[in-house]
Amino acid sequence: MYKILIIEDDFTISELIAESLKKWGFTPYNINNFENIVIEFSEINPHLVLMDINLPYYDGFYWCEHIRKISNVPIVFISSRTDDNDKIRGIMGGGDDYIDKPFSMDILIAKVKAILRRTYSYLDTNYTTISFDDMILDIEKSIITHEDNSVELTRNECQIMSLLIRASGKIVSRSKIIKSLWDSENFIDENTLTVNINRLRKKLNNIIECDVIMTVKGKGYKLNEH
Repeated sequence: MYKILIIEDDFTISELIAESLKKWGFTPYNINNFENIVIEFSEINPHLVLMDINLPYYDGFYWCEHIRKISNVPIVFISSRTDDNDKIRGIMGGGDDYIDKPFSMDILIAKVKAILRRTYSYLDTNYTTISFDDMILDIEKSIITHEDNSVELTRNECQIMSLLIRASGKIVSRSKIIKSLWDSENFIDENTLTVNINRLRKKLNNIIECDVIMTVKGKGYKLNEH
């Protein structure tokens, strides 16, 4: 039974989400202490977080950053703030997806199911580590290592690297990556993938001097040997 943590200060919305999740067999939890969300997060240890941005005390970006320090659990932002800068900030800050308010509950449930399936099924593999050139990706721990340096990846970043490494230097289309991450091309902003790729590149640059991920214009991405 998957546990879903709902971080939403609008009681009506949080209850509607919780009821819909229950109907689909999930176990929802609503945050009670908005002053210290990390404490409740640690106690519940959810499989996925639905996070509003406008919250009491500190906003969702703040809490996403603090959750990312202790967990790679998928985080989906749900907000009435539809500005592209907010979406980019959310994804760059560690979010896995962004849903605009008002939203269809059917779309929300579809996204939740897809993210959970992708997050917890792609770990089901005969190989816990895969490699390309001199990079080693630990899929189970979501850590990529190069020589003596390593960096921790989010769920999306790890999945992207897994796809690229398994392609062995061949091009992986944007469409294939989008379908792998979100199970559908519907309702996905093209910019969302670009932000995820850029965030991954930034992390890789911390452990490898050269550009690891190459953009093949009009086709997709591939790994660059170094």
